[in-house]
Amino acid sequence: MLHRIFSRPPILFRIPLAALLLPVGLLMGQAPTLVTDPLVEARSLVEQGKVSDAEHLVRQYLQDHQDSADAHYLLGYVLFKQQNPKASLAEYTEGAKYRRPSAYDLEAVAGDYVLLHDYADADKWFSKAVEWNPSNLQTLYYLGRTKYNENRFEEAAAVFFRCLELDPKNVKAEDNLGLSYEGLGRTEDAIAAFRTAISWQAGATTKDSGPYINLGSLLVDNDRAQEALPLLLEAVQISPQEMRAHRELGKAYMHLNQLEKAQIELEKSIALAPQNAPLHVMLAQVYRKLGLSDKARAETERYTALKASQPSPEEPQ
Repeated sequence: MLHRIFSRPPILFRIPLAALLLPVGLLMGQAPTLVTDPLVEARSLVEQGKVSDAEHLVRQYLQDHQDSADAHYLLGYVLFKQQNPKASLAEYTEGAKYRRPSAYDLEAVAGDYVLLHDYADADKWFSKAVEWNPSNLQTLYYLGRTKYNENRFEEAAAVFFRCLELDPKNVKAEDNLGLSYEGLGRTEDAIAAFRTAISWQAGATTKDSGPYINLGSLLVDNDRAQEALPLLLEAVQISPQEMRAHRELGKAYMHLNQLEKAQIELEKSIALAPQNAPLHVMLAQVYRKLGLSDKARAETERYTALKASQPSPEEPQ
């Protein structure tokens, strides 16, 4: 059971990380602390998605204001948006020379470490941000996700309990509490948590497919594929572009020996995530059972090529 959790690619943050890592003051409805009009304009450009323009403007400003903490922190955020965490961290470090960082600055730093897959340092800075602002639900959630990705399931569960204290019917927190229980081998508690997260969405016009996928996956892995099937079919309806929903539904069909249906779902999952090497192995198994030897061979070769080209798990991706 634990092997499946350890080997599962981390489901990092279902709440978009970029929603958290806005420059100081743009969160929680607070008015931002602004220094000059160029920084005001740069922040506006970031909100509009014009990140390159924002970077150019901030760098111009820094040519004459090297001691501006706000400018360094804003540039750090811009670089984060550009998926350049090392350069982003350098700007946050530079900014800290001129002003003590806020809790929101620390959240951004933690986000950079997430991008680097350095969960220990992400944990450190999310924890400090929570210490400085303990009522920030998003920070708590990210801290819980980080601890989960460190396989520190007991601590993750405790953090998600704190999230639920702040927001008693938070579906994502309850869903991730279930994942933490699953990591601890507490299967029945995990099932109960997933079912609770599903029940909280009854009647909602927009649903989170996560609890459906996670419960369905757990049931399949415990030889309860028939029970998992309606949950995974619902997940596909909720999130037709979610690779995991099609993958887990394909696995359920494999367990039920409904190979043609398994083929369809796994082909859909690969169309959504063609670089995901394990998907090709699963589809090769189905093709082989269906007597499609050439297709099975092609999928196996694709898997081998992908594994050779992808970095090892220890390297940032």
